Amino acid sequence: MKTLLILRHAKSSWATSMHDRQRPLNARGERDAPQMGDLLRDEDLIPDVIITSDAVRAHTTALAVAEAAGYAREVIVDPRLYLASPQNILAVLEEVLDADVSTALIVGHNPGLEELVEQLTGERHDLPTAALVQLALPIDAWTEIEGTTGAPIVNLWGPTGP
Repeated sequence: MKTLLILRHAKSSWATSMHDRQRPLNARGERDAPQMGDLLRDEDLIPDVIITSDAVRAHTTALAVAEAAGYAREVIVDPRLYLASPQNILAVLEEVLDADVSTALIVGHNPGLEELVEQLTGERHDLPTAALVQLALPIDAWTEIEGTTGAPIVNLWGPTGP
């Protein structure tokens, strides 16, 4: 059994005309990202590895979550997660993760994350910014994730506050 944590990046700013990949978090995002890290710590779900998209909003979210959770390892940045399809996300997981990783957190974007949750669970869920999904994958090795269907959703959280 493996645990997959799927986190959509926190709320980003549209205040500037910069390239989409460069958009930073806005004030709400800066508040929500550490909240999700606190939640991981409180739920005793500190991942063995965190992998994030290279988009500024996702990378910043991952770093804030890691710090608040007490995650002490390197946050892996993988540009393939930027606006990735479920197939690309699964390929990253299969390539990057080894047998010693029991719990992995990926930080990325919609619609790919919502589609990934649906593909792995058979259930459709909206993932607003900073939403976190915990899946229990019925696999022994990450290389088996491609064919996973019907994985139960253990928890689905969103940030608190206005």
